[in-house]
Amino acid sequence: MNIKDIVKDQNAHFVFYRDKSLFYETDNGFQFPVPVDDAGSATLNQEEKAILLMRYIRKHLQRTEQARQAQDDANP
Repeated sequence: MNIKDIVKDQNAHFVFYRDKSLFYETDNGFQFPVPVDDAGSATLNQEEKAILLMRYIRKHLQRTEQARQAQDDANP
């Protein structure tokens, strides 16, 4: 999935909290974590514009791609 497709004209909605991360889901169904430690003293609302959370979306996309690549390398 392309990051532009994930953030363009999309909102992100808080879904749940787990392991010191707030999980958000965009209108098009992409879920990603926002570490509470990264938030510092910022206010994270129940709904945000997805583009404001693009940093976390990008990180999650990279982790997902790395995991997919590692799995492909392990199963040639």
